[in-house]
Amino acid sequence: MPRTKSDEFTFVSPGVKCLLFFFNMIFWVSVLSIYLISLFYSTEAALACLTVDPALLLMIVGILMFFITFCGCVGSLRENICLLQTFCIILTIIFLLQLVAGVLGFVFSDKARGKVTEMVDNAIKHYRDDIDLQNLIDYGQKQFNCCGGISYMDWSQNMYFSCSKENPSRERCSVPFSCCLLSKEETVINTMCGHGVQQLEYLAASAFINTNGCIDNVVNWIHSNLFLLGAIALGLAIPQLVGILLSQILINQIQDQIKLQNYNQQHRSDPWS
Repeated sequence: MPRTKSDEFTFVSPGVKCLLFFFNMIFWVSVLSIYLISLFYSTEAALACLTVDPALLLMIVGILMFFITFCGCVGSLRENICLLQTFCIILTIIFLLQLVAGVLGFVFSDKARGKVTEMVDNAIKHYRDDIDLQNLIDYGQKQFNCCGGISYMDWSQNMYFSCSKENPSRERCSVPFSCCLLSKEETVINTMCGHGVQQLEYLAASAFINTNGCIDNVVNWIHSNLFLLGAIALGLAIPQLVGILLSQILINQIQDQIKLQNYNQQHRSDPWS
């Protein structure tokens, strides 16, 4: 029996299939990046100072993203409604969870601040336990011109910087070098500039180090860069919405194509119906 125009016609758009496929390929590349990062930053100190081990969290996120992109890629190429619906539903759930997390973080900002303070305090206690954690804290203190969580006195929680009389460390009552005020005119950097500053009054210590805590400085930075953060959030939300939209369009096209095929098959078997 010769093929008719209705047999050659298809509701499924090749453009939508290609867009959805390349959309998922971008995410697939990011999965590989996340997995590589997780291999380099698996540390015991991170497990002690954070609620969840970052490496474990990154691996979970990587596995989840791999599963999502697998459903999207294979579902679009094979025109599999089940995989496409799984992709669409999971992406919608992730988008809604991000939205809820943002609202809860804004509503319960005080509790969130308390949790962050607790995490920073734990990180300070384990400052010397791991070089990666140490570099991360030093980078943050240099970047935001701060010292400690609430103030520079938070470093007394660390066993090496504690001001207790039982502390035999040479760094007793000191703070890390990353807290120090650096002058561009200095040719030789004084790495001992934070030595003994915990024994000084606030104003006297401010002549040598940044006395403000990092939490307040980070909050102030967020308030002054709300437009940038909003643009980043929008940049993360738009690809998710595009993925949801493309997958739903392709699902509807495949369903229409199945209806057309069923209609053509019915009329071939019973041309008088």
